[in-house]
Amino acid sequence: MNTFKEFYNRQRQKFFAYLIRRAGDYHLACDIMQESFARLYEKYTAEHFTPQLLYTIGRNLVLDALRKRKSDPAAIDDAEPTVDSQEHYLMVRDEYRKVLAAMRRLEDDERDLLSLVVSSELSYREIGEIAGLSEANVKVKIHRARKKLRTFLGAELP
Repeated sequence: MNTFKEFYNRQRQKFFAYLIRRAGDYHLACDIMQESFARLYEKYTAEHFTPQLLYTIGRNLVLDALRKRKSDPAAIDDAEPTVDSQEHYLMVRDEYRKVLAAMRRLEDDERDLLSLVVSSELSYREIGEIAGLSEANVKVKIHRARKKLRTFLGAELP
């Protein structure tokens, strides 16, 4: 139990940052974070508590949630995500919301790779293993995604 608690404390902030970037929804990210750690704890032993496995579990849960939203017309909201609590305002500043909005304009795989690079301490090789890509392909895709993101953010500036 102590090993899991230490792992959780080391990973929770970066993992949550990845989830919120990837999902684009604070509440969904909270739910997925809880489910990811619960699955890791229930199904794996201490020697399997690695960031790579945690991010793989979280990534799969985000993909499932996004697929469900697309198939459920009532869950689709073309507008900006609603802000339904004061806590959300305190946690997410204006600049961060702009970046999230720009990231939503990226392709799904680009957003996923960028979120993994920014939020985790995983190497390009480890990210490639999670995404099923070569290390070189990950580097190229991340470079292109960053260029697109800069373009999107530059277009939003006055």
